[in-house]
Amino acid sequence: MNKDIKILWDDLHQELYRFILSRVKNEEDSKDILQEVFIKALTKIDTLKDTSKLTSWVYQICRNVVLDYFRKKQTLKEDHIDIEFPEEAKEDNTYTKLSTCINGKISSLSEKYKEAILLTSFKDYSQLQLAHDKNISYSGAKSRVQRAKNLLKEDILDCPNVVTDTNGKIIDFLE
Repeated sequence: MNKDIKILWDDLHQELYRFILSRVKNEEDSKDILQEVFIKALTKIDTLKDTSKLTSWVYQICRNVVLDYFRKKQTLKEDHIDIEFPEEAKEDNTYTKLSTCINGKISSLSEKYKEAILLTSFKDYSQLQLAHDKNISYSGAKSRVQRAKNLLKEDILDCPNVVTDTNGKIIDFLE
C-alpha cells in the first residue's frame, strides 16, 4: 500500500498542484488543498470500484475540495447584499440612478432568482458552485441563472426611463 501511495503522489502531485493553483491563485492555500486531496483519496481509496479510473477519481476529489474551499471563503449576507460600483462612477448622477434602479429590480426578484443572479454575476460564483451550494443539478443552476437574467431584463426594459433599439437592447437611460 505504501508503494501505491508513493506512486500516486509521484504521478499526480505536480499536476494536481498546478490545477489547484490555477483556480485558487494562492500558493499556501493550494498546498493545503493538495494535502487535503491526498488525505481524502487515501482514506476513501476503498470506495474506488474501477482502478483504471484512479486519475479521474482523484481529480473529482480535487474539484470537490476546491469547491469546498471557495464555499468556506464565500461570505454572503442572506438578508442584504450590497453591490459595489466603481468610485468614479458614483459621481455620475445618471449612473447612480441606473444602479439604484437595477438594485431595486434585483431586490424584487424571488429569493432563488435574486440569489442566483447575485452570486453568479457579482460574487464570482460559477454556475457549478451555485448548483453544489443549492443542492440542485448543474443544468438546473444554469436554467435558474438564465431565468433570473431574463426576468431582470424584462423588469428593466419595462422602466419608462430605459431607451432600447429595435432589437430590444438598452441604448440609453433617461433621467
